[in-house]
Amino acid sequence: MRGVSKFVVAFFILSVNAAWAASLPDFKALVKQAAPAVVNISTIQKANNSHLNPFVGPGGEEIPEIFRHFFQMPEQGHNDRPGRRTPQSLGSGFLISEDGYLLTNHHVIADAETIIVRLADRRELEAKVIGSDKRSDVALLKIEAEDLPSVKLGKSEELEVGEWVLAIGSPFGFDHSVTAGIVSAKERSLANETYVPFIQTDVAINPGNSGGPLFNLEGEVVGINSQIYTRSGGFMGLSFAIPINIAMNVADQLRDSGYVTRGWLGVIIQEVNRDLAESFGLDKPEGALVAKVLSGSPAEKAGLREGDVILAFNGMDVIMSSDLPHHVGRVKPGVKAKVLVMRNGKTKTIRVKIGKLPSQEQLAHSNGGVPVVPGENKLHLEVAELDKQRKDKWQVESGVVVKRVMPGAGSDAGLMVGDVITMLNGLQIESIKDFNRVSKSLPVGRSIPMRIVRRGSPTFIPLKIKK
Repeated sequence: MRGVSKFVVAFFILSVNAAWAASLPDFKALVKQAAPAVVNISTIQKANNSHLNPFVGPGGEEIPEIFRHFFQMPEQGHNDRPGRRTPQSLGSGFLISEDGYLLTNHHVIADAETIIVRLADRRELEAKVIGSDKRSDVALLKIEAEDLPSVKLGKSEELEVGEWVLAIGSPFGFDHSVTAGIVSAKERSLANETYVPFIQTDVAINPGNSGGPLFNLEGEVVGINSQIYTRSGGFMGLSFAIPINIAMNVADQLRDSGYVTRGWLGVIIQEVNRDLAESFGLDKPEGALVAKVLSGSPAEKAGLREGDVILAFNGMDVIMSSDLPHHVGRVKPGVKAKVLVMRNGKTKTIRVKIGKLPSQEQLAHSNGGVPVVPGENKLHLEVAELDKQRKDKWQVESGVVVKRVMPGAGSDAGLMVGDVITMLNGLQIESIKDFNRVSKSLPVGRSIPMRIVRRGSPTFIPLKIKK
């Protein structure tokens, strides 16, 4: 009987394993259909370019973020002889039309003098850059050929978390390598990548996969593999792809005009944590808190104020502050949008005519009193009038400067010497007189919002005066 029992158990295990294996997707047909449209991209970089280091950016700066673009390490040997520049395999791409248009990442071809595209049939053709967009990390290239294989494009907005996806690319120069996994999350925001709601997957991605396609089980491209989360420089289970609907919108603009335009609201925002939510009268932490309204911006013209919490944009909920740039960037300049805000404990809808996002240089360009010891104030702070030097240096119109922080509510809130207090509990602070008047009337035992400017950066912090 004991032998029979062992036989039954073994049979059961084999049956379960067979059933589990049968439930897994079969990628063979998908790969045969899609792989011919995937290409390897090599470049000859301009002199003194630093792409030999996979974690050095196009301008020679080291990329410090834990979210890394992937570069392919150059092969060692005769290719790296002094004075001789040969193509280095940096990434992947994929053909989107039979007449030679293809997509890849901006960082793959940045500062390239010559771009070589190697097709599945081993042909190597020089590519022309139709346009490249650093903000979305998308580049549109063109090779001169006809009747080329091309991919089918899917709808990335229809992807669901848990869905199987597959990547094809050239990790470490190994052409047409195939890896698979699932969608781990959608609408991910990464550091310094404001305008792309990334698709997160656990598909194995490594240097050389940059710019390659991410497929769904229908064999349709739903994303462009762009970044990984890594502490070691290699794959750690977290990969990020640019949604294909975002990439194609960029590609269409690059093909039509050579550049990309995005919507612009003109606000500096911050996350709403639990204490800030309480201070603004919100039931839960949500929305994008307006820390600063830029001068001359669409937001200023529409009447948005510092201290407004943006809860929805054009009918789309803003749960995390990072949701807002995604929504705004997709709107064409000149279009009017509805912005739902929480102001002074009440919701209000404001119509804003969306502007055109300025260049990063334009944004960067746009963007002393005698100390007075007040009588007893609830914040236990010593403040001074705002001097002209700080006004000009930090572009602050009004407020008071923190000169000394004593134990109490201000210290508990994290205030520091040099902070400029511009708003308390929704009221503008123009002078020490305002500060003393407002601080006397502050409620006890609950969080209220305080807006400060610290070294030129505006932010709201929650302040609670203990009983």
